[in-house]
Amino acid sequence: MAGVPSATWRMLDQGLPDKPLPQSLDALWHAGTGLLKRCIPQRQRILSRSERVLALEDHFAQMTDRKLREQAQELRQVFRLGRDSARDIERAFALVREVAERQVGEKPFLVQVAGGLALAAGSIVEMATGEGKTLTATMPATVAGWRGRGCHIITVNDYLAKRDAEWMGRIYRFCGLNVAYVEQGMDPKDRRNAYQADITYCTNKEVTADFLRDRLLLGRLCRTGSALLGKIAGGGRSSFDQLVQRGLACAIVDEADSVLVDEAVTPLIISGPAPNAEQTNAFVSAARAAEHLHVMDDYTVNARYREIELTAEGRTRLAVLVAGMPGIWQGARRREEIVTKALVAKEFYLQDKHYIIDDGKVVIVDDFTGRVMPDRSWRDGLHQAIEAKEGLDVTAPKDTYARISFQRFFRLYRHLAGMTGTAQEAIGEFWQIYNLPVTVIPTNRPCIRKMLPDIVFARKNAKWQRLVEEIQRVHQTGRPVLIGTRSVHDSEHLSRLLAAGKLDHQVLNAVRHHEEAQIVAGAGQPGRITVATNMAGRGTDIKLGRGIAELGGLHVIAAERNESGRIDRQLFGRCARQGDPGSAQAIVSLEDEFVSRYASTLAGWLRKRYANDPNDIACAPTRTSFRLSQYRAERFALQQRKSVMRSDHWLDENLGFAAEA
Repeated sequence: MAGVPSATWRMLDQGLPDKPLPQSLDALWHAGTGLLKRCIPQRQRILSRSERVLALEDHFAQMTDRKLREQAQELRQVFRLGRDSARDIERAFALVREVAERQVGEKPFLVQVAGGLALAAGSIVEMATGEGKTLTATMPATVAGWRGRGCHIITVNDYLAKRDAEWMGRIYRFCGLNVAYVEQGMDPKDRRNAYQADITYCTNKEVTADFLRDRLLLGRLCRTGSALLGKIAGGGRSSFDQLVQRGLACAIVDEADSVLVDEAVTPLIISGPAPNAEQTNAFVSAARAAEHLHVMDDYTVNARYREIELTAEGRTRLAVLVAGMPGIWQGARRREEIVTKALVAKEFYLQDKHYIIDDGKVVIVDDFTGRVMPDRSWRDGLHQAIEAKEGLDVTAPKDTYARISFQRFFRLYRHLAGMTGTAQEAIGEFWQIYNLPVTVIPTNRPCIRKMLPDIVFARKNAKWQRLVEEIQRVHQTGRPVLIGTRSVHDSEHLSRLLAAGKLDHQVLNAVRHHEEAQIVAGAGQPGRITVATNMAGRGTDIKLGRGIAELGGLHVIAAERNESGRIDRQLFGRCARQGDPGSAQAIVSLEDEFVSRYASTLAGWLRKRYANDPNDIACAPTRTSFRLSQYRAERFALQQRKSVMRSDHWLDENLGFAAEA
């Protein structure tokens, strides 16, 4: 029906068109299919097609701007009617290459064209840092825009969405398309106009929140039916005009590993206030009670699974502590539940690691990027438990109106593709969860990064001492140094050590993040020392200052291994971009939280064996402990994400009457 958003019919007829993960033999068949796809030499085929695109360069270079626009309109008609072929896609890419050079002064290289072709085919594309993913996306996005159903280009923050829309907008407009962006705080009318554009740049949070708000509106409208009938009858405006999105046809996800893997099961929640004074006071009382309970005697801690269990003695002690308290404290199960939540906040959620306190409020720090997330809060009372632990004003709990994980949301797109600098470690997950193969694109110039062997110490103190010595050694050569830490606490600790050694440096973390782009962009200047959390692993490129290449380029040091090898590669990828020289190394200890959590037995044995050795103890057993830790952490995280998805589908099937997105 004319005028009714295409997504409306799909939502009304099918709800969430999201298939459950395959089980048993189906899962085995699905995994085998993915393995077979990986065996087929896709990259060589795509590179051959890219060469055919470049062969058309002279054909389009000889055209005037007017002729080029006419060619764009002709191709748009072909794609709009759905009569396009592989040859038409190659011609379209060749045309966009020429337009890009004329409009933004950059012409995509062979490898960028290959990345664009892989995106158009529905793949996760791995392209190294600095290889120009923003420009790469313009080619498949233009083709998607010509199809007339819209294309969402997903970025990781509002700044990038606006910057890329304005920067690349000249290419799209020359090709007869309109481009817009969505940012936080935008009113519904402007959002609606932005989603009506052929190309829409937006963040994963904004596009998912708009989807949920539309779902809530549809739920209210479908219960009456009159609005839909009025729209079908064409009787002027209707309530359906309040919807902002027009469907989920195509998405190209930048930093796909972050959005589709690291944040996959993070729920986007639409909620409203539900004041409950008794419950709010209970969090404060629970935090006080938790201070009187002792680990091992009253409760046990499972660090790997982040679980707390009260012992029999703990239950008895708790009953004595709350004797005489009214309300929920009289029920054993309820009081144990709320105190266990307080103990989880106490044991597993640490200030300057998982959160910071800003202006009297608890602000979450993203584990993978190191960035603050002021618009998010932990669920199920955990946020209130942390506020109570820190002695802050406890916010009132909220009622959830609608929720969906990013993992489930992005599976709704008819055509999904993504690009990132690190995808190989998650090849299996991209296929299992999203049915997306991974295509690794070679660099435009050979990568000459020097990967130095890890330096391993038994104790943290020895690690920090060696870190300062290594930073000072490289600094004296004039080369810039970037040190990556996993937490705000560690970055501040290293900063104090450097200050004590009179080494001038800059710190970038969740507390000191206001000049992020400038700090990262300047990290390649002579003699610069930059201490950063993982937030320096993505975003602005680090360009080398004059004469730095001759000295050996940027040197990157990881002060601790991450739970995913992808995050390590993101950090190391900050050096040696686009053929520049550079080097990278990890300096770690067996007391690091990550290895102690996932390889506690082996790491504990090694710490005892090398307890009195202050030197580098890198050897096969110590290297194995770190590899084992990463393997276990990545496997555990994958199982958690699959478990959440299966749980969501079970709830859909068994609670199908619930009005939940």
